[in-house]
This record gives sequence, structure tokens and C-alpha cells, in this order.
Amino acid sequence: MKHTTTDIQTLQTVTEYTRFYDLPAPAHPLLTLIDLGAANQQAVARGGKGIHKPVALQLYTVFLKRNLNGLLYYGHRPYDFSEGVMGFSAPGQVFAVDPSLDTTQVTGWMLVFHPDLLRKYPVGKRIGSYGFFAYAVHEALHLSEQEEVQLGRLLDNLRAECDRPIDAFSQDVLVGQVELLLTYADRFYTRQFVTRRSVEHDRDEGSVLSRFETALKDYFAQETDQPLPTVQFFADQLNVSPAYLSDLLRVLTGQNTQQHIHQALIEKAKRLLLTTSLSVNETAFQLGFEYPQYFSRLFKSKTGLSPVAFRFSAQ
Repeated sequence: MKHTTTDIQTLQTVTEYTRFYDLPAPAHPLLTLIDLGAANQQAVARGGKGIHKPVALQLYTVFLKRNLNGLLYYGHRPYDFSEGVMGFSAPGQVFAVDPSLDTTQVTGWMLVFHPDLLRKYPVGKRIGSYGFFAYAVHEALHLSEQEEVQLGRLLDNLRAECDRPIDAFSQDVLVGQVELLLTYADRFYTRQFVTRRSVEHDRDEGSVLSRFETALKDYFAQETDQPLPTVQFFADQLNVSPAYLSDLLRVLTGQNTQQHIHQALIEKAKRLLLTTSLSVNETAFQLGFEYPQYFSRLFKSKTGLSPVAFRFSAQ
């Protein structure tokens, strides 16, 4: 599903979001918690106003959706939410739903909050480190029953706070609960990675880890000059997002994608320095470096020796 920029409605504030979807006005100007079951019943009653129009949110969302019998499009890619899964979006991301979407049975919740809610708090600076805000929809979080119960209790507290009159402590309390929700999400994503660890470590043909290792090995087995590979390159090869790939590798191997690339790069550099007569500059160019000094700097940072010193030490 492709949209032109003129097709996309931009929603800048929480109030704009609730008005666009004809939802109750937010009790707090920077945050609202939506009961998706009730909201979608209202949408059905009014003929689905706005539900199929693509929107670009300048807001954060955290949501759990169940029984969505159709396709949600995120970044022009479809995902089936017929089972309950948890997802996240950061400001600037585009959402749309399939026109044939059946929302009559949808349940769940959505937390929508403006970046200004967190801006003066430490979590506002840290939120960019939560990789799941950059995951693609097909990498959504599948919750266990116990995890859903834990989040349910947290949301009950968050809803109760939203319903209280705003006072001097309101934002501190809301931010603390949002931060706790994100911490739980981080924990649950790590659990999701770890529970597949045994499968991934079996090196079965279909696992992301084994396919990454194969792609990395094949790339550096080429003997011709080639550009330096990027995290995005390998993520595209594996049909996952860069953030998801790095987080998965970090949990399974202790190293992120860039560290794996550097390790393979240095191993090939060592082989070229020891088994060929290529100069250091020629070695750098064959490895894909535009500037040889960058290669020398990286090589020394990883081995403790300059390329010339490494070659000399092996003689």
C-alpha cells in the first residue's frame, strides 16, 4: 500500500489525535490511554470515520491489539494482528489500515503521548535507546498471559492517574509510570529474544542468526573490491529492521551488528596483510575504505597494532 504525501494526515498533538478519531478529549494534554474495544465500537457506529486514512503521528504510541481481522500497514508493510501483540511507534512514522479491515471484534489498548511529556526527565533522553521504537511491525512483541496481566495492573494505575485532577505531581507520576511500562517492554523483548536462543543457537537454516552469519561470511569471502557493508545492508538481506537485528544479536551473542561487521572486517584485513603483497592503502581500498587512515585507525583500535606493525610482527 503506497501513499503520496498529500494522502497522509499529520497529527501533531494528542488532542489532534483524539479529535481526528472522534475520541473523548484527553484528560491530560500530553497523554491519553485509549480502550480500543470501546473506541472501535464507536468508530463502527459512526461509519468508520478516519480509520482507513493514513496518518503520520508526531507522537509516541504503545499499543496492544487483539482480534484485528485484517492488515495494519506500517512503513508500507502489512502485518496481521489477529493474535494479541504489543507494538510501538515513534514520532514521524506512518500508519494505515487495509480498507477491508474488520474492527468489530478488536480489543486492547493504546497509549498515546507527546514527546514533551518526557522532555525534562532523564527518560526523555533515554527513550532513543529503546530499540523497539524502531522495529518493524512484523517484529512486534508477543506477550505471555502473565506479562499481559502485569501490564494490565500497570495500565490500571496509569488510567487512574489520568482520571485524577491535574496537580503539581501529575506529570511526575505519569512519566514514572510510562517509564515503568517501557522498562517492562524492554524486559519482555529480551525474554522474547532469549526464548528463541536455543533455536537460534541450533544454527537451523531458517534462523536469523545463522542467516546473518552466512551473509556476513559470504560478503567477506569476495575477493574483489567492495563497499563497506552497513548494518542496513544486512538487515535488508534478512528482512528485519536494523534496530531489531542489533538487539537480537546483542542478546544472543553479546555483540551488536556493527561489532560483528568490524570483527569480520578485521579478520579479512589480517588475512590480506599476511598473505598478500598489497600495501596498507591497497588493503584499505579492497576492504571498501575510501580513506586508508580510517582503516588504520579502526585496525589499531581493534588489535592494538597498526597494520604495518601487525604485518611486521608476523614475519
